[in-house]
Amino acid sequence: MDAPLKIFAGSSHPELAQKICDYLGVPLGEAETIHFSNENMMVQINENVRECDVFVVQTSCAPVHRNLFELLMMIDALRSASAARVTAVMPYVPYIRSDKKDRPRISITARLVADILQTAGAHRVLTMDLHSPQAHGFFSTPVDQLQAAGPLCEKLREEDLSNCVLVAADAGEVKDIGRYANKLDLPIAIVDKRRDGDDEKPRAVNLIGDVRGKTAIIVDDEIASGGTLCEAAIFLRKHGAEKVMAAATHPVFSKDNIRERFDDALIDKVIVTDTIPIPERRLSEKVEVISVAELFARAISRIHDGSSISSLFRK
Repeated sequence: MDAPLKIFAGSSHPELAQKICDYLGVPLGEAETIHFSNENMMVQINENVRECDVFVVQTSCAPVHRNLFELLMMIDALRSASAARVTAVMPYVPYIRSDKKDRPRISITARLVADILQTAGAHRVLTMDLHSPQAHGFFSTPVDQLQAAGPLCEKLREEDLSNCVLVAADAGEVKDIGRYANKLDLPIAIVDKRRDGDDEKPRAVNLIGDVRGKTAIIVDDEIASGGTLCEAAIFLRKHGAEKVMAAATHPVFSKDNIRERFDDALIDKVIVTDTIPIPERRLSEKVEVISVAELFARAISRIHDGSSISSLFRK
């Protein structure tokens, strides 16, 4: 695209936005969000964006609703300021797990978020590892979905993988774990996990595959409360695993006690990406964070240039 490239950041993850700008060699755009005493907000873009190709970096983290609405306001302000194109860069999409009607009279909120983004004026969305394949179809605007398997596998190759097995934390993760297995040439095991209601207390009831005497590497798309991961680690140890590690894309880390939970868990290391900022109070010494800023920067560059980014989906 011939229009000038500009990148702006919402309040959720300015560090990631700055890293992306550093890779691209462009300054972070000037904008401000004012919070009023009645909890309303005002977003102002403080530079000219007329006929520019604009990317807005905003991930989903607490406060989720404020961050989502700030993104919508930024997109609307940029559209009103005559930006040529506005791309919502959402490393982690809010409500993305609400992707099906699994009980009566509920909202499929992931689809609702997709609709609202289009209404606000987003021309396209750039994201990473949506929770399920069908979520991609909720968007009427073009969506580019990057995968964290490449950067996470690069980090895992620094470990001794000679006696390792990849473990899907539940049956729903089986398809995604295949990308890791192909890249690392490792066998797969599956934890048969059951969850009762919405209490975030999963139960591991069976193991498909063999982990005895091996290093088990649990792979998942996100870690929320840490319950699934810690339960799986205990279960794998009981089945003879000598060491347990984990690799996940999105460190939601939704519970204040997750640091203590990891410190006390039978797990040796947890590798996550920086799609979501982690508060210091929730960051255990067992957690290692790798950056996906370069991958997002390369995708932004190719979207801006109009060149193919399909190869990045396999990175």
